Amino acid sequence: MEQNIDHKIEFKNKLINIYNNNKIKIYLIACITVLSVISLFIFKEINEKKNNLMSEKYIMAGLKINSGKKKEGANLLEEIILSKNKFYSILALNTILEKDLELDKKKILNYFEIIEKSNKSEEQTDLILFKKALYLIKISYTKEGNKLLRDLIDKNSELKFLAEEIISK
Repeated sequence: MEQNIDHKIEFKNKLINIYNNNKIKIYLIACITVLSVISLFIFKEINEKKNNLMSEKYIMAGLKINSGKKKEGANLLEEIILSKNKFYSILALNTILEKDLELDKKKILNYFEIIEKSNKSEEQTDLILFKKALYLIKISYTKEGNKLLRDLIDKNSELKFLAEEIISK
């Protein structure tokens, strides 16, 4: 029993000795950990606010377009695309294409490039390339559109079946 108490005292002394020798390191690690957690929460909050802002702009653009102010709505959609928001930039481009809000082919192709470059999953990238191929075919750039479709087929995309169907027509 006495040996157990001596062992506990010895262990306690070792811990105190380690603490005394490494005070600065322990405080530094604790501070870095606290700052990292705080930074993570702040970063998350900022991203959430940006996402909410893009959501509001997207809704506002839809309202403007439906009220006949297509140019103002198109400008808001362009802002969303240029913000490179992972979710709303794709929706904005879809809206521009569906409502024929932009007639400049180069500008629309530039929008596709912007969205392609922003980080997305492979499925989203394939979908964007598929939409781009359809747009290219629509504006009579059939060779380029078919090339994108063939690329999707070659890479065995989930859209392979649709791409094959379009090429066969």
